[in-house]
Amino acid sequence: MQSYTIGQAARLLGVSPDTARRWADAGRVATHRDESGRRLIDGRDLAAFSVELAKADADEEVSYTSARNAFPGIVTAVKLGDVAAQVEIQAGPHRLVALLTREAVEELGLEVGMEATARVKSTNVHIDRT
Repeated sequence: MQSYTIGQAARLLGVSPDTARRWADAGRVATHRDESGRRLIDGRDLAAFSVELAKADADEEVSYTSARNAFPGIVTAVKLGDVAAQVEIQAGPHRLVALLTREAVEELGLEVGMEATARVKSTNVHIDRT
């Protein structure tokens, strides 16, 4: 499973590293240390926290924009069917859902907790593994 440093998690959540560190210190998101002593957040924990955070922020009126319709975020759900798949990405306050082929999801190796970028064009959502 992929783990993220405090800085990487902050970027994915759209906050400063200090804010992410304070959340970790307060126990809002679980961390562990690697062999060199850096604090890391498990990808699944970060995915769950990003969904929780987005729900809490849903009541606030905040305007966000993205350059060239790219939404970097974290995969929060992958639902595989026989032929099709559904992938959900939490990108800051934005939840994006893409329908892909099962083959594409397997080829990209997408799983919950993984960093990915959703690219939106018209009514299509494309997923880039980052």
